Amino acid sequence: MGRCGTETVSVQMRTKTWLVAVFLGLAWTAPASAARLAFVINSNDASIMLIDVDTESEIKTIPLLREPHHMALSPDHRSLLVGDTTGNTMFFFDPRTGDLQKQMTISDPYQFVFSPDGRFLTIAGLARNQIDIYDAATMHLLHRIPAWKMPSHINYSPDSSRVFVSLQETDSLIAIATETGQVQWTAKVGKTPAGVLWHNGKLLVGIMGENHVAVVDPAQGHVDRVIPTGRGAHVLFVPPDRKVIYVTNRVDGTVSVLDPASLNVLRTLTIPGGPDDMDFAPDGKIWATLRWRQEVAIIDPLTGAEQTIRVSRSPHGIWLNTHDALPATVSSK
Repeated sequence: MGRCGTETVSVQMRTKTWLVAVFLGLAWTAPASAARLAFVINSNDASIMLIDVDTESEIKTIPLLREPHHMALSPDHRSLLVGDTTGNTMFFFDPRTGDLQKQMTISDPYQFVFSPDGRFLTIAGLARNQIDIYDAATMHLLHRIPAWKMPSHINYSPDSSRVFVSLQETDSLIAIATETGQVQWTAKVGKTPAGVLWHNGKLLVGIMGENHVAVVDPAQGHVDRVIPTGRGAHVLFVPPDRKVIYVTNRVDGTVSVLDPASLNVLRTLTIPGGPDDMDFAPDGKIWATLRWRQEVAIIDPLTGAEQTIRVSRSPHGIWLNTHDALPATVSSK
C-alpha cells in the first residue's frame, strides 16, 4: 500500500527499531493493533503481514530474516510461533496484537505442529533432512531423526503417540513414535507427498506430484484408496463446523470440497494462482494464500465467489485469530 509524508517516516522508524531489537535479541513492543487479525507469511519477502479482518486492509508488515513459511499457535494460546527456515530462527508473536515476544535459534523450522495433547512440538527440517521432536513446554530437543529426503508436512494420531511426516523427494510417508523418536515405518505413498491429515482412523495425504489424495492405513503405510482432486493436490483443511474437507490443488488452481464420510468430491472451486494454505473467518469465508499471485483470496465456499487482497511475494502460511479463544495479551521479554 502506498504511504506518504510523516506516515512514511513513521513506518521507516518502526522498521528500523524492530530490526535493532531483533539483532540484539530483544522483544519489540509495537502499538496495539486491531484484535481481529489475519497473519500472512510472505516467504520470498521474509516478512509477515498483519491484515485487519474487518476492513481487509494491511495494518503493518513485520520483516523477519530469510525465508519464513509456516506458523503454529502454542498450546496455551499465548504465542503464535513463526518459523524462519533458512534463518534458523523461531519467532514468538502475541496472537492478539502481532507484537514480537521473543525469538530463539531453532534448526530449519520449515513446518511444525504441536501434538494434540500439547506435550510435543515436531519440526520438519526440509532443507536439512531432519525431523526434530521438542518438549513443547521447555523447547528442549528430545529427538532428532534423519529423514531422507525433504520432510515437509506433519500430523499426529489423536492420542499423540505417533507423528507422521511426508518426505517429498522420496515419495514417502514416515511414522515415528513421539515418545521415543523411533521410526515405525517408512512407506511410498505417491509422487511428492505434501499435506497430511488424520481422519476417521486413516491418513489423508495430498499427492502434490500427481492429482489426488491418498488414503493411507496408519498401521503400515499401505495406500488403501486414491481420491482424484486436481493437479498439485497439496494440503487438506477442516473448517470449524467439520462438515467438509478442503483440498488445495496448486497446479490446477482449484480447491476440492470432500464429503467427510464418503471422501467423494462434492464440488470444485476455481481459485487460480496456486492456492496453498487457508484459514476460516467468522462469516464462514475462506482466506487462502495464492503462492503465485502475491495475493490472499477471500472465498465464499457456497458460491465460489472470490475477492483478493494484495500481499507480497510467495504468500504461504496464514492464520486468523478470530476463531480462537485467546487469553489476555501477555508481554514476554
